[in-house]
Amino acid sequence: MDPNERLPILKVTPSQLAPRALVVGDRERAFQAAQLLTDPDEVGHNREYRTFTGSYTGVPLTVCSHGIGGPAASICFKELIQGGVKTIIRAGTCGALVETIDDGQLVLATGAIREDGTSTSLVPLAYPAIADRHIIQALEESAAGQGYTSLHTGIVLTQSYLYPELLPTTTELWMEAGAVCVEMELATLLVMSGLHGVRSGGIFTSDGNLVRRDTPDLDTSTYDPHRDVVTHGVQTMLTIALDALTRLT
Repeated sequence: MDPNERLPILKVTPSQLAPRALVVGDRERAFQAAQLLTDPDEVGHNREYRTFTGSYTGVPLTVCSHGIGGPAASICFKELIQGGVKTIIRAGTCGALVETIDDGQLVLATGAIREDGTSTSLVPLAYPAIADRHIIQALEESAAGQGYTSLHTGIVLTQSYLYPELLPTTTELWMEAGAVCVEMELATLLVMSGLHGVRSGGIFTSDGNLVRRDTPDLDTSTYDPHRDVVTHGVQTMLTIALDALTRLT
């Protein structure tokens, strides 16, 4: 692709992107992560997609928001890949599916269950959604290097909805199968990355434990992802993710 040809939705050019990117759902979280970079430049902002490029400990990095859900996120991932990005880490919030995971603690994904509602339109369901082993190692090393000792690891459930309605959910089934948390976009990223030879992975901050409820479905009357313990966890997660990106060769 022409390095000066603008990507249609992100509205950035490949020349404005670094080979390594941190992706987050929230535009404001992208801004938050960008403040950790040296000389961050907002190179694009269109719809839910807000893109910054700068450096972290001397390594060029891009930060981009992808919105909520697989369809919106897939547009971001596709255009980043088209723009030459070769390594992507998603950092987001999640609902814990293991009783020992406290609010604000971090979860490192080894892979994802594909209930994202998007990847099945791209490749058959038998195709795996697996995190790159080098990214897993880099995130583990970064967490350890920063003295973080509460890192949980396992398979993540990616679902295409936040609030369930009439149909029964599969959350309890996947809890019994060993899923450690639930979120909405990782499976889409892992599948698209695999199809294009791009390394990707994910790290998450728990903003609520679904096991400690009467039902594993989200209770809107008590759900509050904006508490201080979650905010602190997110800040730690962003620092770990950015450091991990610099460790990858």
